[in-house]
Amino acid sequence: MAFTSYHFILFCTLLLSLSCYCIGQNSPQTKALILPVKKDSTTLQYITQIGQRTPLVPIKLTIHLGGQTLWVDCENGYVSSTYRPALCGSTQCTIAKVNTCGNCSTSAPKIGCNNNACYNTPENPFIKTLYSGGEINEDVLSIQSTDGSNPGKFVKIPSFIFTCVPTFLTEGLASGVKGTVGLGRHQIALPSQLAEIFSFPRNFAVCLSSSTQSSGVIFFGDGMMLPKVDVSKDLIFTPLITNPFGTGSVPFLNEPSSEYFIGVKSIRVNGKTVTINKKLLGIDKNGNGGTKISTGSPYSMLESSIYDVVTKAFIDELSNATRVAAVAPFETCFSSKSVGSTRVGPAVPTIDLVLQTTRVYWRIFGANSMVKVSQDVICLGFVNGGIKRTASIVIGGYQLEDNLLHFDLARSTLGFSSSLLFHQTTCANFNFTTKA
Repeated sequence: MAFTSYHFILFCTLLLSLSCYCIGQNSPQTKALILPVKKDSTTLQYITQIGQRTPLVPIKLTIHLGGQTLWVDCENGYVSSTYRPALCGSTQCTIAKVNTCGNCSTSAPKIGCNNNACYNTPENPFIKTLYSGGEINEDVLSIQSTDGSNPGKFVKIPSFIFTCVPTFLTEGLASGVKGTVGLGRHQIALPSQLAEIFSFPRNFAVCLSSSTQSSGVIFFGDGMMLPKVDVSKDLIFTPLITNPFGTGSVPFLNEPSSEYFIGVKSIRVNGKTVTINKKLLGIDKNGNGGTKISTGSPYSMLESSIYDVVTKAFIDELSNATRVAAVAPFETCFSSKSVGSTRVGPAVPTIDLVLQTTRVYWRIFGANSMVKVSQDVICLGFVNGGIKRTASIVIGGYQLEDNLLHFDLARSTLGFSSSLLFHQTTCANFNFTTKA
């Protein structure tokens, strides 16, 4: 019997309403938290929604997988009776690992601009811009709990550390989005704060939907489970690598990167290893090179020489397909009528990112390698990143979709599933609205 979406519902009776923030107090019984994530059809960013402030306001935020902090626009309409700036030398500033302090540049202090406050440097990865005057603050945050099988209340975190920014930093974000939620390797990123507040294991799981109509999901704590078919038990694991240098738009060489890197050793196309300059696959003394996982890029980006050999091998292995004109930002496109289909997408050569051994690899099937750009044209969904890349390989959002990714920060490992289509399910089959 074929599996239906019912067999893959992550929580048997999870009830989620984004428009109603019913608040429950923090409880030692809170074992897991969950965020819905939807793909924006215009920007291709991954959007979630939280409750923040007093009274609570639903705030749309873009997911920044490697971001250090949750930052929001405090210049435009931020009103809250529970907002508090973090003053220099405070515990909050110590947790945030910042020692930059300053006074408000305006005539009178206001939300996001206070005297004797500490500052960090939030990033908008979509316009590659850092802001050095991000004020550290605290306010109420609301997020939904679950016991893994039953719906839970939205729990209230009275003192969640976040960063205030001016409106200009929201440029390039999806319509209605007020900031980003950082999931990176940093003490004030969302996973670390939630783990500290609720005594969770320091891990989280991401499952991004390829559909713009249905939500994917992010789990924190012990909530990553499936009834009947537990995909989490089939994950492949690889070490997370720490880049010792900051890798934002303007790298800070005095602190490790908060972004997630893995150790790709080689690349195979249709099972055949392609020739790559191995120096590009390692991280050099300046923090350049290596392989980064990022939701800041909608498609995977390859350094030019890597891109050239991978695309050539791909074309050679798909020699029976009809090439058509390029469609920006893609350079390698085919007539969809000349390519067959499988349950894991178009019938094209697989691309393997080979990790710590030749037996450990992240396999990219047609569903994650080919982009349908029109009714009759599909393109290889990798972008030529040029010759001066900070990271030689960036695994972008499209290649992450319908893959279950488990980030274990305590053990510094990544677990990944490759395509969930093999299990006849997708990330969109996690049911947020219907009781089983």
